Amino acid sequence: MQQGQTAIDDTPGIFWVPREGRWSELQKNARQPNIGELVDRAMSAVERDNPSLKGVLPKDYARPALEKQRLGQLIDLVTNIHLGGGDNHARDILGRIYEYFLGQFASAEGKKGGEFYTPRCIVKLLVEMLRPYKGRVYDPCCGFGGMFVSSEQFIEAHGGRIGDISVYGQELNYTTWRLAKMNLAIRGMDGRIEQGNSFLNDRFPDLKADYILANPPFNMKSWGGEGLREDKRWRFGVPPAGNANFVWVQHMIHHLAPTGLAGFVLANGSMSSNQLGEGENRKNIVEADLVDCMVALPGQLFYSTQIPACLWFLARDKKNGRFRDRGARCSSSTPAGWGRW
Repeated sequence: MQQGQTAIDDTPGIFWVPREGRWSELQKNARQPNIGELVDRAMSAVERDNPSLKGVLPKDYARPALEKQRLGQLIDLVTNIHLGGGDNHARDILGRIYEYFLGQFASAEGKKGGEFYTPRCIVKLLVEMLRPYKGRVYDPCCGFGGMFVSSEQFIEAHGGRIGDISVYGQELNYTTWRLAKMNLAIRGMDGRIEQGNSFLNDRFPDLKADYILANPPFNMKSWGGEGLREDKRWRFGVPPAGNANFVWVQHMIHHLAPTGLAGFVLANGSMSSNQLGEGENRKNIVEADLVDCMVALPGQLFYSTQIPACLWFLARDKKNGRFRDRGARCSSSTPAGWGRW
């Protein structure tokens, strides 16, 4: 075996950092004038040894406009941050740091950043209700990938195996898609995360998921509805062209397996609005006996909006476990005052 190689280079589920990409190598060269080039090489090396990140990591630190002295100072600053003692697992620390900065980004960007980030407490509730122990997990607007990370944490906490779930996600925003790919990679999670518009370019047309978790953009006005009036996904009525709430709902129903379960966030108006045919869409879905449980949430939980939201829980086959029966069991870990069952 040559120097720098390792026996786990090609092992699935391992996030491997090669020698030239390790922090120690950047740290000892932080004051060198070519530090930007070394960072770019480190990014390329990480991509090389982690195929899921191919073409994802930024490689523009050598550009002339970036002051190399400042870059070296930043590396020194991060080097001096204490990441915890020996009781902490490296992957857990790295993942928690990554999640922290995603939250800070969403907070700083306000509505723009919050569109791609779901507060952890909401994600945890969705996951605990669905219990994705085994099967295919899908998020058609996956943002930073928080639903998948929380599913992994749920499985680990309950003694399951991460390899028992298959992850499928799609994200429209290119930068956010890259962040989601990195979020999964540093946790050693395998999955298909595609970039594109889930309505106009569904990258998983034949997928039938066992679990669907999502936080779609609320009340999205422009979604390309005029060109999709005859789409096969609209089994419960053509969604209004000016509001995508029931576009998301029917898209997710279309991708549910015969015994599939779905939990997702929508604006409160989705429970009562009758504008532009929304009421007819909702009526048809309810009469098809797909809605099993709903949770009304208080306001001011999201970075992207201050309006109150709600959680929809759908079940293709009610014999596969009722959500309302699960509510009582997970309510003890849910913040007080969280709506009604």
